[in-house]
Amino acid sequence: MHVHFTDQYRSGSSLVHRLDPRIKVLCTLAFILTAALLPPGEWIHYGLLLIVPLLGVVVAGIGPGYLLKRSFIALPFALAAITLPFTVPGPQVTLPILGLTVSIEGAVRFVSIVLKSWISVQMAILLVTTTTFPDLLWGLRALHVPRVLVSVVGLMYRYIFVLADEATRLMRARAARSGEVEGHQSGGGIAWRGRVAGGMVGSLALRSFERSERIYDAMVARGYTGEIRHFAPPALSADDYTILVTLLAYLALVLATGLLFAR
Repeated sequence: MHVHFTDQYRSGSSLVHRLDPRIKVLCTLAFILTAALLPPGEWIHYGLLLIVPLLGVVVAGIGPGYLLKRSFIALPFALAAITLPFTVPGPQVTLPILGLTVSIEGAVRFVSIVLKSWISVQMAILLVTTTTFPDLLWGLRALHVPRVLVSVVGLMYRYIFVLADEATRLMRARAARSGEVEGHQSGGGIAWRGRVAGGMVGSLALRSFERSERIYDAMVARGYTGEIRHFAPPALSADDYTILVTLLAYLALVLATGLLFAR
């Protein structure tokens, strides 16, 4: 199993692909911050924000469909705010289908959180789709993100396939030791299967811990000091500065008008 089974990067030579990783990280953070600061119920301004990632995927030659399909991963997490329509005080309305009484203000806040989360995830997906993972780590470190955090993220990503490989070996070993008669389910009841699964999880944890120690010892023997070394960062180009200034100005305008015309 290879590390690239989790890689979402799609190669290309577009303007978005050529942007400096530092610029793309800054633009993404500014975009997410703007989305978070917009007041609830500013639907027009949410649409103005949505233009940015959609334009980005078009310029990158990826296609809006690729972005939209993967951005729905944010919706289950946004359901954490599902209690807002029932707890926020204000005028209430009864839903004709379910018969539930919800607060209009709470419903507006809930829908706003869902939309802002969904739009923000689209920008993050655009970042990882047009930036290789090593370049992304380099960009974070160049922006002075703590090296411990960057190292943890990098090692976790690079060795997640090792855990998947170990789990595959355990499942293969279990299947090789489990007889099965055609037409009958192998193994015992739920309690037995729970004990087997618990034992596999414990064995996987022990194997992962032992392997992590061997990997760290090997890295230290090769001169690892807690930070991956890189060449000196290249100078930013005119396109980098132009995109950064243009996007920041656009986001500032959207946020300012959103706060000005807030209900």
